[in-house]
Amino acid sequence: MPWQGPQGAKYAASYQRTSVFAARTLHKPPSRLNFQEVDAPLIVAFLDDLENHQGISVRSRNLRLTAIHSFFRYAAFEAPEHSAQIQRVLAIPSKRFTRTLVNFLTRPEVDALLAAPDRSTWSGRRDHVFLLVAVQTGLRLSEITGLKRDDLFFGTGAHLRVIGKGRKERCTPFAKSAAAVLRSWLKEPQRGEEGILFPSARGERLSVHGVQYMLNKHRQTASDICPSLNGKRVTVHRLRHTMAMDLLQAGVDRAVIALWLGHESVETTQIYLEATLAMKEAALAKTSPYSGKSSRFRPGDNLLGFLNSL
Repeated sequence: MPWQGPQGAKYAASYQRTSVFAARTLHKPPSRLNFQEVDAPLIVAFLDDLENHQGISVRSRNLRLTAIHSFFRYAAFEAPEHSAQIQRVLAIPSKRFTRTLVNFLTRPEVDALLAAPDRSTWSGRRDHVFLLVAVQTGLRLSEITGLKRDDLFFGTGAHLRVIGKGRKERCTPFAKSAAAVLRSWLKEPQRGEEGILFPSARGERLSVHGVQYMLNKHRQTASDICPSLNGKRVTVHRLRHTMAMDLLQAGVDRAVIALWLGHESVETTQIYLEATLAMKEAALAKTSPYSGKSSRFRPGDNLLGFLNSL
């Protein structure tokens, strides 16, 4: 099976969910399913169920379909006798959707979020440092929860060592303000044996749900100070977008932003160019407009008489 690494694990999980749906629909355990029963209509029903009843986005639906297509391309070599069924599944198209502009937080919103944790408690101090590192470095969720104390380097060129997608290592710098907070955090007694930089109360790596619970709690507190946070969903990914927008608005080249965020392609950063009307207006102000002269419409006598009679 050509599913290896983190991406392979996601693909395997997607097909596992497909199998569970098929078993529930066909009223038989997954081990009793026949390959020919997992056909195109069942796959479409599974995708519709994900979107309509489980609330996933169209983008996520399409990612599930990509994983399923990957499996069926593999099956085409292993089970050629089912080629007609396989081709019908591979012919299922991705669903079209309107691409939304990237979401990010404003400076007042970030300030309110950073001020929200109660730093008189251990968890509050941890959360404050976590939020500061997230918004200053733009790390992915898996990257920031996987940080260890040994990944910090201070002094000249202070930076974090990050293991990103595809097990690729990169260095991400952090500002002096973050360095001071991180130094203070490292003085806290270590919890757990693995040296996790942001551990849970039991010393374990923070879970996805644990991080989101933390963000939801502090967003709610911060919304009392900054009402614009009401109704906004704060995620690590949105903090990542916020960092990217800060870099772009500061005039940092897209290629540098791509390196910073660990993107494989500079084109991925194109979404940030489309994000704010203010930046578009600033770009327009730098151009030399064409010197077209406006002409004033002068109505004829008959038209003037008609208008005056209204």
